Amino acid sequence: MDETVFALSLLLLTYTYLGYPALAWARAALQPRPPRAWGIEPDVTVVLAVHDEAERITRRLENLLALEYPRDRLDIVVGSDGSTDGTADLARAFESHGVSVVAFGSRRGKPAVLNDLVPKARGAIVVLADARQRFEPAALRALVAPFADPEIGAVSGELMLTAGEDGTPVGEGVGFYWRYEKFIRCQESRAASTPGATGAIYAIRRELFEAIPDDTILDDVLIPLRIVRRGYRVVLEPRARAWDRAAATGHQEFTRKVRTIAGKFQLFTREPWLLSPWHNPLWPQTVSRIALRLLGPVLLVTALGASARLAAQPLYAAMLGVQLLFYGAALGGYLARGARRRSRWLSVPYVFCLLHCAIVAGFVRFITGRQRVTWEKATAR
Repeated sequence: MDETVFALSLLLLTYTYLGYPALAWARAALQPRPPRAWGIEPDVTVVLAVHDEAERITRRLENLLALEYPRDRLDIVVGSDGSTDGTADLARAFESHGVSVVAFGSRRGKPAVLNDLVPKARGAIVVLADARQRFEPAALRALVAPFADPEIGAVSGELMLTAGEDGTPVGEGVGFYWRYEKFIRCQESRAASTPGATGAIYAIRRELFEAIPDDTILDDVLIPLRIVRRGYRVVLEPRARAWDRAAATGHQEFTRKVRTIAGKFQLFTREPWLLSPWHNPLWPQTVSRIALRLLGPVLLVTALGASARLAAQPLYAAMLGVQLLFYGAALGGYLARGARRRSRWLSVPYVFCLLHCAIVAGFVRFITGRQRVTWEKATAR
């Protein structure tokens, strides 16, 4: 029984983290479906849902106004979600440049703001973005280009993470993980669709928007998946780039990931059709890249326990040693988490284990109902 349990755990872990990316690459290489894109300039509305972003809103709006896109075809709408730090007033200083500001009296969360603002947008294409990141000048033009293909319903841009000169092993590990994640999304997009988008920069056809529950945690997954269900594709456009800093500390990354994981559990609970191969056109992608990863902590603990019980056999003793060596490297990464020097041999195992601990914490947060829809900024520790 222990041998079967170990083999099954190892098989699922190998498929989830190595096998599926390889299959996605092979499918993209054998059956590529590039969008029929060419230069178009549709009317676009950029919607920013913000809360207490007084420190960032001015630079963010200056960044959006500097985009290489015809100004008469670009609207920028700021939805201030119950801000109390003067965010709305700072944004109104840009009204003469065509920026519209809608100040909501109470904080309800990003989904409620999108439900109010997206249906009223003037642009046929609506870009959803955050205040924290910065777009490259050509990002918007690249983001809307695939919509020339009528099969395309949503387009995700690419988030570029930089640790900066003061980067730590945590930032190095997160950067490696994010490059791995983008590789998979790129292969999914090349062949068909990717399940979800990058919340920092993605666009949808306004006519395809459906109101989502006000307490939805992952709008950037639910909205694109509903669009795919209606027969459209969701693709990744690598030339549409937004820039952000990787988390500098384990606490920051853990806080972000716990919220994301809680949102995934919420998603599967409320949208059971996602786990049905008869109702979800992206069932293989959804199960392989999202659902199976949520089982990661269980599979890791099961594999470790089974190999420990079988350690009297040389093969399983070696497998146990490999696992302990990996977790030892993760512990080294944890102990060196405040160091300036980067070491991928320590940072990658540390972040891998950190993300799996976040899965457990996210599950607990979800079942206890303690994960709020509103986003709280993670502080450094």
